[in-house]
Amino acid sequence: MNQLTAEQRQAVLQQAQQEANQRIMQDMIQKMVKTCFTKCAGTSGDRLDSREQSCIASCQDQYLETRDQVQKSLQQRQSNGMN
Repeated sequence: MNQLTAEQRQAVLQQAQQEANQRIMQDMIQKMVKTCFTKCAGTSGDRLDSREQSCIASCQDQYLETRDQVQKSLQQRQSNGMN
């Protein structure tokens, strides 16, 4: 990396950050699906009934809302720490 220009180093770092963010998002989605499916889906049949579908949708909404609140809180703390 020593032979790269500052602009090239920045581009490499941005790419690495984007890839890390993508992995984090994929992990979060997998965890959400597993958590909500385990909580809401029964073991009978190969289809979800309307109650199970509603439960999964509600679980996902709560999961995403919580994630958004945590993300906002972390951003606020980071902003306050920089000032």
